[in-house]
Amino acid sequence: MTLLGIDYGTKKVGVAVSDETESIATPVAVFPNDVALMRELGKIIASRNISGIVVGESKNLNWQDNPLMKKIHAFTEALTGEFNLPINLEPEFFTTQAARFGSDEKLVDAAAAALILQSFIDKRKK
Repeated sequence: MTLLGIDYGTKKVGVAVSDETESIATPVAVFPNDVALMRELGKIIASRNISGIVVGESKNLNWQDNPLMKKIHAFTEALTGEFNLPINLEPEFFTTQAARFGSDEKLVDAAAAALILQSFIDKRKK
């Protein structure tokens, strides 16, 4: 099985996938957050036999939802309606900043999605 990781942003959405053993997350692409986003995600879901989706959960330092979470909840509902796959939220803090180290600037959001997905994978293995 393969998982899809998503770093949701109001302008761009980073995407990563796991390997088939759900051990390692790899950055895939960054898409504009526009009307074509669901179609692009659908292509990845179909071509990579995705079995579940992990979306970064955006909290503030007091562990409370930040303003972006309302949009993330709406996005996850849209994902559920469109693809009917299990969706998990994975807490993320400063993943975009961490992804900037050693990443091509064009793929920073995809690298952040890989960090989110890898965190989820690692927690499940414990």
